[in-house]
Parts: sequence; structure tokens; C-alpha cells
Amino acid sequence: MSTAVQKPVIPRLLQAALVIAGIYAGFWLIFDLILAQPIPQSLMVMYMFFVVSGVFMVFTFTEESARQLIAPIRALVEDQTKKTLRNVVFIVVPALAAVAVFFQLQPSDEAPLELRSIHPAPPSSVKIFGKRYDLMSLENPYRHLEKDDPEQFQELVAVGGEVYIRNCQYCHGDKLDGKGPYAQGLNPVPLNFQDIGTIAQLQESFLFWRIATGGPGLPKEATPWISSMPIWQEFLSEEEIWQVILYLYDYTGHRPRSWEHE
Repeated sequence: MSTAVQKPVIPRLLQAALVIAGIYAGFWLIFDLILAQPIPQSLMVMYMFFVVSGVFMVFTFTEESARQLIAPIRALVEDQTKKTLRNVVFIVVPALAAVAVFFQLQPSDEAPLELRSIHPAPPSSVKIFGKRYDLMSLENPYRHLEKDDPEQFQELVAVGGEVYIRNCQYCHGDKLDGKGPYAQGLNPVPLNFQDIGTIAQLQESFLFWRIATGGPGLPKEATPWISSMPIWQEFLSEEEIWQVILYLYDYTGHRPRSWEHE
């Protein structure tokens, strides 16, 4: 009478650890090697938080699977024959955590790898929405309504606010302070429009160019640039971009610079 050879079963806790490690390695493989775009550490931490939460939700879906998952931990704590191993684990794990925290909090004396120019010099002309614009003379077509028809102007500001909330607040924040829910996952973080050093120093034509062309539209001079701005002309209309610009200045209370002021 032959007896079947029972295959060794991988403990549930080890299975969960292998799944988490595999997903982490997958993120690194996709972003670093395939896309050649290193993922920001803060974004990786956020991703892995959801990954770990999801994995343990799956592995504790039933009472039986939950018991199997914690069985090694329970055995380590309660089994008197594992006293030596338990003491080693209780010393090594906190020590490793302390070392990791120590090096994480150590200040660095190294200079930043790249210096960021907040306001790159715009080109004299640019092609947007299939048309060539002269940025030196381009003006917001709705700005004159601020004096000529204040009621219609405020309606356009409200429309621009709706467009902003639907598309922009995820990064730049609902208070236009650069603290949107996705902001900490970006490097560098989005601009704070409330800051007097941002849109208050710019002409509306500059904002139109930057919003419409996004990060890929930055000039080749002084590269490498760092910007996560999408190419919004692929998602918004020309009118919507101008209306968003009205909203940015109206909400922050800043005034756009103009050649008249210069």
C-alpha cells in the first residue's frame, strides 16, 4: 500500500510576506527599469500601505485563514520551546527598526542633485490648440469683462472654479495652496498659488502657456526640468484654460502682471 507524499505547505504568514515583496519588486521593476521614472518615496509608501492592507484583508478573509496567518506568531510567543528564538527576535527586530529610523532621520550634507527654476523663461511664441500665439502680446480674452461687465466676469470665474475643482485641486489643493491630496506624492510638490512669489509675478499669457503645454512643453534650455503638469490642452478647451486663470487670480486676490504695469 503506497502512501502519498505530502508536499510541504508554505505558512500563510510567509505567503503574505512573499506577495508583498513581489508587488514591491514589481513597482520597482516597472518604474525604475521599464519606464525609467523612479517613483517618489512618499508615493511608494502610500502605494505599499494600500498593498499591505489589501493583502492582509485577503489573508484574513475567514477565521480559519486568520488563524493560519497568526499561528507562527502565536507559537513564537506562547511555545516555551522557542524561548531562545523569541528572545532573539524581540531584540533584533526593535534594534533593526531603531537603526532604520536613525538613518532615516539623519540630515544630509549633500547638495540637491538639481536646482529648480520656478519660472522658466517662456518662448516668444508657441503653438497651442493648433494655433501660433505670440506670448509677448497675448492677453486673456475675458479680462476686460472685469470692468466692462462684472456680472458676466464673475460667472466666468465661477465656471473656471468648477473646471479647477474637477481637474486641478488634486495636486494644487482646494485652497490653491499646493497641498492637494496627491501633492506629497510629487517631486517637486505643486506650486502654492497663494504665495506672492508665484502667479502674482506672472502674466496671464505665461499661465496659459504653462497650463496648456504642461511639463513636456517646458523649454529645452536649462534642462532637466522637473514638472508633473499634464498637457492640459489635450483635456481642456482654450476657453476653459482662460477661465481657470481668471479663477486663480480671483480666489488668491493677486493681480496678473501686464505690460502696462511694467
